[in-house]
Amino acid sequence: QVQLVESGGGSVQPGGSLRLSCEVSGDAWTGYCMAWFRRFPGEGREGVSRIDRDGLSKYTASAAGRFIISKDNVKNILYLQMNNLKPEDSAMYYCAADYWCYNWPLQDRDFRFWGQGTQVTVSA
Repeated sequence: QVQLVESGGGSVQPGGSLRLSCEVSGDAWTGYCMAWFRRFPGEGREGVSRIDRDGLSKYTASAAGRFIISKDNVKNILYLQMNNLKPEDSAMYYCAADYWCYNWPLQDRDFRFWGQGTQVTVSA
């Protein structure tokens, strides 16, 4: 099992950038499938990006070209660099992990470990 703690959220103007971090502790997480999801008010969680044990990454259409997922296996941190942020990116962002990468598009039911979330607000 792993424990996940997100940080790095905040308020930013449109066009700005934020880097989210997810500190991972517990099991040998480098072999896990790691992902970022987000939740808009009143809706379910939406997949953003994932990175597998080999470092291969995938992005949803809304994130491709603007967001970059990465991991530091020494510091035990998963990152999400978010650039050119838009008001529609405003959401609670969650880090997720599971033993395998299953389906694409991302589905939250495929991940059994979750962080508590960090809020991102994009507004002028």
